[in-house]
Amino acid sequence: MTAAPPRRRSPGRLALERLSRDRGAMAALAVLAALALACLIGPWLTGHPPERTYPDLRQLPPGLAAQPDAAHLRPALDRLAFRIRAEVAEASRTGGSLHLVLTARTPIEERGLVYLPRSDLFGEARVVARDPDGRRLTLAVPVRRLSFPLGTDVHGRDLLSRSLVAGRVSLLIGLTATLVALLVGVAYGAVSGFAGGRVDAAMMRVVDILYALPFVFFVIVLVVFFRAGLALVLIAIGAVEWLDMARIVRAQTLSLRRRDFVRAAEALGLSAAAILARHVVPNTLGPVTVAATLLVPRVILLESFLSFLGLGVQEPETSWGVLIAEGARSLESAPHMLAGPAAFLVATLVALNVLGDGLADALDPRAD
Repeated sequence: MTAAPPRRRSPGRLALERLSRDRGAMAALAVLAALALACLIGPWLTGHPPERTYPDLRQLPPGLAAQPDAAHLRPALDRLAFRIRAEVAEASRTGGSLHLVLTARTPIEERGLVYLPRSDLFGEARVVARDPDGRRLTLAVPVRRLSFPLGTDVHGRDLLSRSLVAGRVSLLIGLTATLVALLVGVAYGAVSGFAGGRVDAAMMRVVDILYALPFVFFVIVLVVFFRAGLALVLIAIGAVEWLDMARIVRAQTLSLRRRDFVRAAEALGLSAAAILARHVVPNTLGPVTVAATLLVPRVILLESFLSFLGLGVQEPETSWGVLIAEGARSLESAPHMLAGPAAFLVATLVALNVLGDGLADALDPRAD
């Protein structure tokens, strides 16, 4: 009884096996998955809504110490006491509780104590003692324990929450613009390469003309007619980034159009659209996948550049480029405002590039 021949593995399975043996690519994939998961669910776990401001904790440096600490407690109490129309006569903290004595020249309205919990630094105040004339109040005030691992910005907003929310926008722009580049570039390049002749020459001259347009000038023209924002960034990047993809697919199509399996499909009477969909485009997916992986970091970096110039995402929306621009303006007084968002951006770009290199090696048919 003869043994059955070994089952031949498909090229896709071989590529996955080679990719799984690449430790660098697997580490990059794990980093990207962790970043994406953190951006999706992280803002709900930090305990700070990204739009929430803490006026008494502005430009707070990174750290794990609970806030407000001793350096920020008394200024916060003085500000709140001023709104209550009183003065802080005594303030002593024991654990999570504050013994607070307020004095004033006129009777203190207890309704003004609502300013304490509204600050988000303190809980509901409880009146322990009150002088008969009402000009002295003794209060027991719970003190909340707040943590800001990446510090706060110039408005007192948690930088970690804002960086994670900004990551959603940056990753969305990167993936959406790359998807547009894939759909437009693959279709355009495949049609141009398969048609050949004058059609190919005319279509490539259109690509050359679009290449000649300065990108920043193109964005400025769009800003003149439309409002700057997320939609404008997607339109501007998507309108330009498909050009490289079209050239890559055209080159692959030119090499495939005279292959035997394409000629056999033509002899069987298949239409040009069917040949492109069934035979040409699937055989270009290797280089296209690698190019798309390397396109995502370029798009994210381009969006960050536009937002840094003020031509991209606008408040109240934010992105890593917007946060980096804010950090650059406060570099001398609060360098952590630049370091935090820049670290997220650099980690994402490096991981995407490493993964792209791993995919290129895995999809190389000459690899072992």
